[in-house]
Amino acid sequence: MTTEMLTTIYAYTALGIGIMLAAAGLGSAIGWGLICSKALEGIARQPELRPLLMTNLFIFAGLMESFPFIMIAFAMWFLYANPIIGSLHSALLASAPHVSAVAASPAHISGGH
Repeated sequence: MTTEMLTTIYAYTALGIGIMLAAAGLGSAIGWGLICSKALEGIARQPELRPLLMTNLFIFAGLMESFPFIMIAFAMWFLYANPIIGSLHSALLASAPHVSAVAASPAHISGGH
C-alpha cells in the first residue's frame, strides 16, 4: 500500500462525503418544500381538516428529517472508520504473505496517524 494509494482513497472518500452531505441537504430542503406546500394546499381546500393536516405535516416532516442524520452517520463512518482502507490492507496482505504485518500496516505507512 503506497502513500499515493492512500492519498487517492482519502481524496475520493472526501469527495464522496461532500456529495453525500450535499444530496442530504438538498433532499431535505426539497422534502420540506413539498410537505409544506401540499399541507397548505389541503388546508386551503378544506379548512376544517387543518388540525389533522398539521399533525400529519409534522409527523412526515420528522420522518423526512431523519434522512440527513442518517447520511451524516454514514459520512462520519466513511471519514473516521474508512472500510476501504481496511479492505485494501487485507487484500494486500493476502496477496503478499511474506510482508510482515507491522511493515504493511496503514498506521506505519501513513506516518502513524
